[in-house]
Amino acid sequence: MSPACSLLRSWLLVGLALLASPAVRPQPVTPPEKFFGFRLGSDRKIARWGRIVEYYRLLEQESRGKLKVVELGPSTEGRPFLLLIITAPGNMQRLERLRQVNLRLSDPRGLSDEEVAKLAAEGRAVVCQTMSLHATEIGGTQMAPELAYELVSRDDADTRRILENVIFLLVPCFNPDGAEMVADWYEKTLGTEYEGSSLPWLYHKYAGHDNNRDAFQLNLVESRYVARILFREWIPQAYVDHHHMGSYGPRFYVPPYAEPIRPHADPLVWREMSWYGAHIAYKAEEAGLSGVINMAQFSGWGHFGFHWITPFHNIAGMLTEAANARLATPLYIHPDQLRGEARGFPFYGPHTTFPNPWPGGWWRLRDIVERQKVSAWAVLDLAARNRETVLWNAYHKAKRQTERGAQGRPKAYLIPPAQHDPLTALKMINNLLAQGIEVHRASKAFTLASGMSYPAGTFVVSLAQPKMGVIRYLLGRTFYPDNEWTRARDGSPMRPYDLATDTMFEFMGVRVDPSDDPVPADLEKVASEIRPDGRVPPGAPYYALDGRLNDSYRAVNLLLDRGVAVRRLTAPWRDRRPGDFVVAAPAAALAEVARATGVDFLPLGEDPGQAARPLERLRIGMYQRYWGGNMDEGWTRLLLEQFGFPYRSVLDAEIRKGGLRQNYDVFILPDDTTARITGERRERPGEMPGPPEDDYPPEYRSGIGDEGVKALREFVEQGGTLVTLGNASMFAIEKLGLRLRNAVAGRSSREFWCPGSTLRVRFATNHPLAYGMPEEGLALYLAGNPVFEILPSANNDRYETVVRYAERDLLASGWLIGEQVIANKPAMVAARLGKGRVVLVGFRAQHRAQTHGTFKLVFNSLLR
Repeated sequence: MSPACSLLRSWLLVGLALLASPAVRPQPVTPPEKFFGFRLGSDRKIARWGRIVEYYRLLEQESRGKLKVVELGPSTEGRPFLLLIITAPGNMQRLERLRQVNLRLSDPRGLSDEEVAKLAAEGRAVVCQTMSLHATEIGGTQMAPELAYELVSRDDADTRRILENVIFLLVPCFNPDGAEMVADWYEKTLGTEYEGSSLPWLYHKYAGHDNNRDAFQLNLVESRYVARILFREWIPQAYVDHHHMGSYGPRFYVPPYAEPIRPHADPLVWREMSWYGAHIAYKAEEAGLSGVINMAQFSGWGHFGFHWITPFHNIAGMLTEAANARLATPLYIHPDQLRGEARGFPFYGPHTTFPNPWPGGWWRLRDIVERQKVSAWAVLDLAARNRETVLWNAYHKAKRQTERGAQGRPKAYLIPPAQHDPLTALKMINNLLAQGIEVHRASKAFTLASGMSYPAGTFVVSLAQPKMGVIRYLLGRTFYPDNEWTRARDGSPMRPYDLATDTMFEFMGVRVDPSDDPVPADLEKVASEIRPDGRVPPGAPYYALDGRLNDSYRAVNLLLDRGVAVRRLTAPWRDRRPGDFVVAAPAAALAEVARATGVDFLPLGEDPGQAARPLERLRIGMYQRYWGGNMDEGWTRLLLEQFGFPYRSVLDAEIRKGGLRQNYDVFILPDDTTARITGERRERPGEMPGPPEDDYPPEYRSGIGDEGVKALREFVEQGGTLVTLGNASMFAIEKLGLRLRNAVAGRSSREFWCPGSTLRVRFATNHPLAYGMPEEGLALYLAGNPVFEILPSANNDRYETVVRYAERDLLASGWLIGEQVIANKPAMVAARLGKGRVVLVGFRAQHRAQTHGTFKLVFNSLLR
């Protein structure tokens, strides 16, 4: 529409309204460059999150009903977490009705074709896009204000089509805390030799870069907000997560993914990713933007982060990746520095999926903003032009997945109430509900055609529902493909993108039974999150807490906070087990803890006497380094806080100073390499190299050095406990002289390979470090984790095996080559050194605060 026509239209509208009210001329929408004082994406300029929030609230006022700001709640550190809803004013006025239409198409069970046709005609395509989950990947959050402004201010045919036919759910910053950290750091280093360097610490309080691995367990509040949008409250047809990637390859990756893909998604979802991705690439070429690649680098089988789990929610879950600059500082790249050597992209040069290579030169934040904005517009444009097709296909995907679940095997997964840790099983049920998965509970006992009987209270998860694909991966054994797509030309296995499995029930240690038979039971739908109230029968002189429950440790910490004495059984007593906790306190004093944790306080008629020993709260320290931070350290902090263990983070200087035993009883080294702990700066094979040490100011250069090694040895010899998690166990072996070796060190990947898999293990349940564990269970092993051999010496008695790999058939889920290399070998060892001990946990017992089934191995290390 020309300016003259627009003006005439405005005057006509004013004339029609003259008799009813005074004429009010619409106020112009404030452009972002006027509000922020610079063009977003400009060199050496970053708009701060607080100001961006103010701008969105201004846009809401000026948008004439096209934009709504929804504050979903506070971020981890208390900043506003926003959802912007952008659509035509008429759609906004009936937003709730359109949301319900969308949900009905996403679960069409019981709908006739006629009803579907009416809903598809009435509904609007729903598209969600999220920005800057990884906070140093600032392009998305800097681009989003410009995108929102253009959508509410432009009046061309393309924009009107989008607003009329699409409901756009924009998460303008997935990590507000990290956005502020990055802005602070950039301003601090601007104009110095460290300008454009990465943060020395994690850019999320707990997770750092790992925050996009949280979509299926939802430990972070930001993840829970986005899960509500994607999995329950809206279920969009398309989702795009905008990221950055390395600087020395293609400029912009767009869908579809490379091989291999995960099965069990509806084929339409993979076709949709190709459809949207082709439109993005087409629009980028149309705009003259070079360096766009698709179907390479990022495989279709990735971790269960948001863009990789959404296809199994029947959402076209997509990823864009723009080449990094140095935050807002330009980066010059020589042509001969550009390279391929990635999955589906063997060399840097023209391909059918990369027809227009970028030639090199200056690369700027504005280049990133432009490519991400084109991609965001392209997805909205395609959905708008094909609204009814998109909605009909939402119906088709949900219907066909439901049919596949009904016709295939298994037909359901059963979670009986008799669990080793029933409270953790309920947490798993709540996790399933947070995914929008339908869960039922049997009101009466039943028997399957196979003869298996189950009691009342058994949870039933049928696969005859739209989210069949998600269910298969969270509750069923998973085997990573071993084929031409996952092996190099020489036959060596190629590393998956993150883990080879994300099997929730195995991570959490929950018994789940697949059933090929229909479930002949009276079932009641679980309507909301289950929050059990723990019980405290009145009148007992003593109470026991079941040591098999993870939440008993939280209850114990709450009791210790309140000054209540706690003891622990070290021998069987009556019907109680070693590892159970004992307290003597009035029922009224225990009731609040029972309600907070869900733990039952079990009455004891008498004092267990010498079978129970007093429990001492230990002073816990944990190593925290710079050099970008340590994600395992962050997740371990979150875990300790979730279960009430007080701790202190300890930096290099305090360790090097020595005297640790004066302040700590237990010291934790999270998963890390020896070189990163000491500061020697070597990367392990296959690991992406980090930034050079001199990228950081001297005060942020990490490593405990020889003084720190000496201090940790003295700490143990003087009676302290050193807990080493994952690869940090090699530090204890290499630097403290323990008589252990790593049985998988030096093995080629064709001899032994296990990239993020669940393996069968046996627990020494009579050992205090394994109190509360079952005799057999699963451990999550990550590539490169040590497996121990105790070397012969005169001090063999100083070494105890707490966890041992099974003798055969080790693999539960994932990918394992060469099981004989680790069969029957120690996975967790306790070694006495001087007056203290070192606890070496070779596998990932507390990985990302997700592996509930092995949490107690860590917790027991923190108690005496």
